[in-house]
Amino acid sequence: MSGDELRDLYQDVIIDHGKRPRNFRPIEGATCTAEGFNPLCGDQLRVYIKLEDGVIADIGFQGAGCAISQASASLMTLAVKGKKPAQALELFARVHSLLTEGPNNPVEPAELGKLAVLSGVWEFPVRVKCATLAWHTLRSALEGGASQVTTE
Repeated sequence: MSGDELRDLYQDVIIDHGKRPRNFRPIEGATCTAEGFNPLCGDQLRVYIKLEDGVIADIGFQGAGCAISQASASLMTLAVKGKKPAQALELFARVHSLLTEGPNNPVEPAELGKLAVLSGVWEFPVRVKCATLAWHTLRSALEGGASQVTTE
């Protein structure tokens, strides 16, 4: 697959998840939640997590924002469901590195499965905060941190 074909595929996945986000719903009986806000773009979301037996048994989000923030949140929920919180936080670190360091990061995009579609975001610095918002909000919810996270 050529670079252009791969870029088109990535763009299609972002558009699909941005228009039809997965797990876009509150979670009844959530054991932890957090809100995230990106003042630069106006993205806002709330992440709901239900922990059972030491794993993320269910996760959802609600909010409004650009296609990248919605797609990132959607992809994130699919990636962390069924994982232990420590595994989700490690994935956060890897995705954050991918988004902020670009080709200089130690993470191979192929290792991240569908999350690799976010790899092109680093080329657009103003969009990095859109893509990382859900992940920072996830981390805050899992760590029991601030009830609202901001990208500023």
